[in-house]
Amino acid sequence: MPPLVKFCGLTTPDAVDAAIRLGATHIGLVHYEPSQRHVDLATAAALRQRAGSAVKVALLLVNAQPELTGKAVATVKPDIMQFHGSETPEWIAAVKQHVAIEAWKAIGLKDAGTLERMQKYRGIADRILFDAPAQALPGGTGTRFDWSLLKNHRHTMDWGIAGGLDPDNVAAAIAETGAPLVDVSTGVESAPGVKDVDKMEAFLKAAGR
Repeated sequence: MPPLVKFCGLTTPDAVDAAIRLGATHIGLVHYEPSQRHVDLATAAALRQRAGSAVKVALLLVNAQPELTGKAVATVKPDIMQFHGSETPEWIAAVKQHVAIEAWKAIGLKDAGTLERMQKYRGIADRILFDAPAQALPGGTGTRFDWSLLKNHRHTMDWGIAGGLDPDNVAAAIAETGAPLVDVSTGVESAPGVKDVDKMEAFLKAAGR
């Protein structure tokens, strides 16, 4: 069974339409002002509405305050909240108490110790998204992590991989890690924040979809 594919950082109706037409299973909308892929909540809501039920829509937040988190969920109505900062298990659990929504937690995979520390999200996050360790920005930098860290790892939660994936390396990443979901942003762009339809199509093909 081919992995699920999420195109993250979509900013335009054309990009949403392309993701759906090409066969992506998930799309991601980024509400984080420092990001080159940031969309305001009104734009995110319009893009989410355009996607309808054709794909699962994730809204990415980074260390958002309670007021913003509540407003974002109410305005955009995503299928998934993707927490991409240093959010604690307690905070994610509190959000889920107030909103019946799927929650993903991005984890910067630095070393084997990270795989032990992330167990605190077990039973709280619905999916762990392994990404490159945070740099100036927490994601969307086109940097990959050491895939060998996941080789033969016994997973206790649903998971996926992100960070530095592109049409040329995604097949190798899937083969090495066995990832059930791959998440790409920079690797299918022609310029920062500008998705390239040909690269999106090539990525899906390489991922086996």
